[in-house]
Amino acid sequence: MSAAAKTPALPGGDAIARKGWLVAHKWLLLRRCSQLGILALFLIGPWFGVWIVKGNLASSLTLDMLPLTDPYIFVQMLAAGFLPATTAVIGALIVLVFYLLVGGRVFCSWVCPVNMITDAAAWLRRRLNIKANHPPPAATRYWFLAGTLVAAFVTGALAWEWLNPVAIAHRGLIFGMGAGVWFLVIVFIYDLLFAQRGWCGHLCPMGAFYSLLGKTALLRVAAPLRAECNDCMDCFAVCPEPQVIRPALKKVGQESPVILGSLCTTCGRCIDVCGQKVFRLSHRFDQRSSS
Repeated sequence: MSAAAKTPALPGGDAIARKGWLVAHKWLLLRRCSQLGILALFLIGPWFGVWIVKGNLASSLTLDMLPLTDPYIFVQMLAAGFLPATTAVIGALIVLVFYLLVGGRVFCSWVCPVNMITDAAAWLRRRLNIKANHPPPAATRYWFLAGTLVAAFVTGALAWEWLNPVAIAHRGLIFGMGAGVWFLVIVFIYDLLFAQRGWCGHLCPMGAFYSLLGKTALLRVAAPLRAECNDCMDCFAVCPEPQVIRPALKKVGQESPVILGSLCTTCGRCIDVCGQKVFRLSHRFDQRSSS
C-alpha cells in the first residue's frame, strides 16, 4: 500500500485544487491580519512610543477619546463589588452593542490571540493524524464561566484574570511571558494530544460568555448552495463548533440556509475548505438557497 493510500486526505485539498491556495485560505489570512493588526495597535505604544491605543483587550482608550471595555471583564468587576468608572460603563456598552450586532464569538476567531495557538494545535493534530479525543461536555464552559464570577464575588478581585490565557498572552507580549507561558503551553498540548477543540470548544469561559451575545447577530455564514454539497465533511473537520453546521447545511430542524447557532465563530473556515463553494459570508435574513 502506498504512503498516499495510508495517509488520509487533509481537509481543504479539493478547495485548493479548485480555487487555488490563496482563495482557499482567504478567510484564514484575513483573520490573521485582524488578530495581528489588533495586537500591533496595542504593542506599538509600549514598544515604540506611538500611543494609538492605550491599555489592553480588557480595557482600552483609542486616540485618547474612544473607551472600550470587555463586557466579560465588566461583569466580573460587578461580581467583585467594584463600582466601574463612567468611561468603563460607556466602553462596555459600546463593545456589547457591537458584538450583539456582529456576533459574540467573532471575538474568538477575529480578535483573541489565543485562537492562533489553538488553531496551530488543530493544524498539527490533523497533520499528525492524532485520534485521541477526550473532551469534557460542551456545557463545561458555562459552568466554568459561572465559576469565574463566583470566584470574583468570593475574592473581591478579578481572580480569573490571573489565569486567563488571553490576559497572559497580552501581558507576556508587553512585559515578558514569565511563568504564564506555561499556561499557554498547557492549552496547546491539551488541544493537540487530549481533546480536539478542547479549550475553545469546551472550556473557555470567555468563549462561553461571548456565545451568549451571538443569538441576535446580523453577520452570519450561510450555505446557499447546499444542494451542491458532496458530503466530503471537510467543513465539519475544520469547524471549531461543527454542531452548528448541520441544521443549515442538511435542513435539520430549520429550512433556512443560514447558520444560526450562537456558538458559530464566523471564522470562515467552512468557506475556505469547501471546494463546492457551498458557503458564503452573509446575514441572518439571507434565505437564498439552491434547495
